[in-house]
Amino acid sequence: MPPPLNFSDGPVTSDPRDDQTGDQDSPQAVDDELQRVKEQLKTSMKNKYERLFEGLNLQENETLLNRIYTQLYIIEGESEGVNEELEVFQMEKTARTQHSQDTPIDCNDIFKASPEPGYEEKHQIKTVLTKGIAGIGKTVSVQKFILDWAEGKTNQDVDFMFVLPFRELNLIRDHQYSLHRLLLDFHPELQDLDSKIYEECKVVFIFDGLDESRIALMFSDAQKVSDVTESSSVSDVTETSSVGVLMSEKVSEVTETSSMGVLMSNLMTGELLPSALIWITSRPAAANQIPSKYINRLTQIQGFNELQKEEYFRKRISDEHQASRIISHIRRARSLHIMCHIPVFCWISSTVLQKLLKEDLSAEIPQTLTEMYIHFLLIQINMRNQKYEERDPEKLLQSNREVIVKLAEVAFNQLLKGNVMFYEEDLRESGIDVTDASVYSGICTEIFKEESVIHQRKVYSFIHLSFQEFLAAFYVFYYHVIKNKKPLDEFRV
Repeated sequence: MPPPLNFSDGPVTSDPRDDQTGDQDSPQAVDDELQRVKEQLKTSMKNKYERLFEGLNLQENETLLNRIYTQLYIIEGESEGVNEELEVFQMEKTARTQHSQDTPIDCNDIFKASPEPGYEEKHQIKTVLTKGIAGIGKTVSVQKFILDWAEGKTNQDVDFMFVLPFRELNLIRDHQYSLHRLLLDFHPELQDLDSKIYEECKVVFIFDGLDESRIALMFSDAQKVSDVTESSSVSDVTETSSVGVLMSEKVSEVTETSSMGVLMSNLMTGELLPSALIWITSRPAAANQIPSKYINRLTQIQGFNELQKEEYFRKRISDEHQASRIISHIRRARSLHIMCHIPVFCWISSTVLQKLLKEDLSAEIPQTLTEMYIHFLLIQINMRNQKYEERDPEKLLQSNREVIVKLAEVAFNQLLKGNVMFYEEDLRESGIDVTDASVYSGICTEIFKEESVIHQRKVYSFIHLSFQEFLAAFYVFYYHVIKNKKPLDEFRV
């Protein structure tokens, strides 16, 4: 795992190279230095993204991405009604209509002009917005996109790729940064480059997880920040637009310092680094934060089609007979068949069904999403309790009730706020002591993921939004029976 990023707290108003005599360098020396930094960045990216962690981010769960990766079904445009429905219902519609008149697009081709009639070759695709429900493969698609570039397979006309996940940017949303300083903190390899190089090279910025953002994005024609080292602040916001997007100053220089909201917004609008390519991923409900006039191409990840689904299970399960049996069962169980268009649910199903069939070939196999999640919960608890007498399902649930209820409370409270990513302060609200190791042993580590990011801060999430919804529903039911409907009081009419 790469070391945590070390972000600066204060404003940076100058280029780190200002004290150097860069004008003494020959053009050849500059080119050589640029090539060296490119190769260093590619090596760093390859080391970071070549492994995929399914479930907990531990060594025993890591798999080489190129070995397990299964191509996703991605279309240009989006399915009708994608923003208005609950995500699980969106998945059901996707399962029914995936092979209609959609235009498939390869992830590595998202910035290439469409070959469709009416598009000119010179048509520039600058900003791409990719929508997809939780767990559908947005982040893994980003990971594969970068890995293919770093390994020299695709998009070799691109000089630099930078990933800026909102889950990490949230932690510094109140800090002041220039784009140049921010990129140096993410990628120290860039320290020997002049900040002007960003304007001379072909650069791709990837903003992953717009739906996880707690940063106020700002789009307007008000003030400007046009230097990659220039500065501004969230407090510079002057008013709110009619669509609920904050209006603020603009940045157009990579050395110009600003708040995260101003910086990200100006990259997306093209005020800052107009030549840069931008890729934004988001769940559908959050995608309207960005005015459509700033988006050149809209794509939608629809998950696995039937062939891709089967390919995933056969890659994931080494026993060919067992893989065939699991695939056959999933095809017969309608709700499981629909949900398995979601890659993360394929992993959950694989984990549960392999465990059940290993212990008892005649075991009753889950037929519904709820049954699958209950089995998954029991498997994780069972991994924590190795003694035979503790493997009875009822005893397991009773002995872990306090932990489960606390996690269910987190799931419920954060669902009300629309949060799928949580921080330590969110856990404390539900009475979870983040220093209590017992909370994160066994059961919690697989269903409740912990990641170390910038400032050695922790970011938490459930393995999938639908699992968070499952625990939230349990929390409501639990307090309906035990605590007299306490969670539902605020919804009473």
